[in-house]
Amino acid sequence: MTVTLRPATAGDLMAVGQLHQRSRVAAYSSFLPPEALANPTPEAMGGYWVTRWAYELVDHRMTVAEREGTLAGFSYLGPDDEGDAGTGLLCAIHLEPAERGQGVGRALMVDALASMRARGWRRAALWVLRDNARARRFYERGGWRPTGVERVEVIGTAQTPQLRYARPL
Repeated sequence: MTVTLRPATAGDLMAVGQLHQRSRVAAYSSFLPPEALANPTPEAMGGYWVTRWAYELVDHRMTVAEREGTLAGFSYLGPDDEGDAGTGLLCAIHLEPAERGQGVGRALMVDALASMRARGWRRAALWVLRDNARARRFYERGGWRPTGVERVEVIGTAQTPQLRYARPL
């Protein structure tokens, strides 16, 4: 069963939001409390992507992965939020929970890095939840390394420490 990648369209965004919420619950439930993951609802997450897409369409790129016509995951990238013009930011890779470990994430990461290179960026950065050991291992296998920069953001009701990772392109 082959996975295909393609640019997202506005028609994908509600399904992307629903997948994003399922992915968050599956990936974060071992270290975040259920009440932190209860909101937003899958439908609200779809609305979030519709709104975000409208504001960031010019300088961001979403790629969807499909397996046999069914959404399997997505990636989202754009300019670095730290203001470095030579750095692109991998904002997200999220997968349908059943797709974890099946190569979809790797395909999305390879595609995102190629897209960043094509935009002329020399470096790539991302933020990953400190307690998400599985994601950290995934990125480290892809050549990403922690920069030593940390931040705390809120997911639902929980304060979530995040680590900044980077790699050359």
